[in-house]
Amino acid sequence: MAYAKKTTKANEAFQKLKTDLAAGTPGCAYIFYGEESYLREYYLGELRKKLVPAGFEEFNYHRLEGKDLTVQSLSEMAEAMPMMAERTLIVVTDFDIFKLNEEQREKMIAFLEDIPPYCCVVFVYDTVEYKPNRTMKKLHKAVGDHVEAVEFRPADNSDLVAWIARRFKALGKDIDRQTAEYLIFTCGGLMTGLVPEITKIGTYAKGKTITQKDIDAVADPVLSAEVFKLSDAVLQGNYDLAASILGDLLKMQTEPIMILAALGSQLRRIYTARMAIDSGKDKYWLMELWEMKSDYPAKLLMNAAKRTTAGWCADAVKMCQVLDRRMKSEKGIDAVGELKLLLVRLGARRK
Repeated sequence: MAYAKKTTKANEAFQKLKTDLAAGTPGCAYIFYGEESYLREYYLGELRKKLVPAGFEEFNYHRLEGKDLTVQSLSEMAEAMPMMAERTLIVVTDFDIFKLNEEQREKMIAFLEDIPPYCCVVFVYDTVEYKPNRTMKKLHKAVGDHVEAVEFRPADNSDLVAWIARRFKALGKDIDRQTAEYLIFTCGGLMTGLVPEITKIGTYAKGKTITQKDIDAVADPVLSAEVFKLSDAVLQGNYDLAASILGDLLKMQTEPIMILAALGSQLRRIYTARMAIDSGKDKYWLMELWEMKSDYPAKLLMNAAKRTTAGWCADAVKMCQVLDRRMKSEKGIDAVGELKLLLVRLGARRK
């Protein structure tokens, strides 16, 4: 329920931003945060188009870095009148307003309560995580009353599939829904990461229609996709393939502890899929449990779980947990060797 409320609130803020831009009436203050940086940069660009006339950027558009910035400096810049424009735009990156000292907090509250109507300020949380602190009641209230906090979340699956189709269309290529979902599974669901992959795939593909082979040929898979292939190879009893995938991950300088964490997470998902099968539940139960936006990964998990048992899954998850503790606590442990040994043991349990 809490997740649903948070999602609804985030959607409302995002929709209000779009409405403000369409009406040409952006607010005075925004906080932009969230993992989908592609959308964040897009809407920053849209704000700039609406507020800053071409050729007058030097006077009306200002970018500030949060490090060493004071509220006084920000206030002075906000008070500067626009030139040949109705408003100015100030973009402040990684200025964590909930980490300010007491004096700066008081000044921030006063600033937020009296931002000049001819100025729009956007606080962008890029490398810094946005974590509002409710214990700072006055500041929290000022932010809630005067700032629109917009979270840029990964797009819904249907929207993302349509967006992928449009990107390929611009390259003169077609892609069907199933192949688009395979691309999302392989390269992740963030537009930021998909943009360069689509360009590579579209350039490589010889035919008009994109295929899974085109994706496999040139795309750089995310860790979760590679680990799924790794776990799948283990479930098939194909140790050589599993070792090859592990070797590729290590060649890409992926830390062994990260591989283990991803493998443990994947095995837990397969375990829940096996429990779903044993208790008569379907892929939709699995999607709700893991907050999946598409049934594509859920179907893959169900298919993987059909090749194993709940007992094997429980043992596999426990083995990952034990090795995780050892990697984090034992000095001089051969992490790569232990990972390879784990694959052998997982394969042996399958027999």
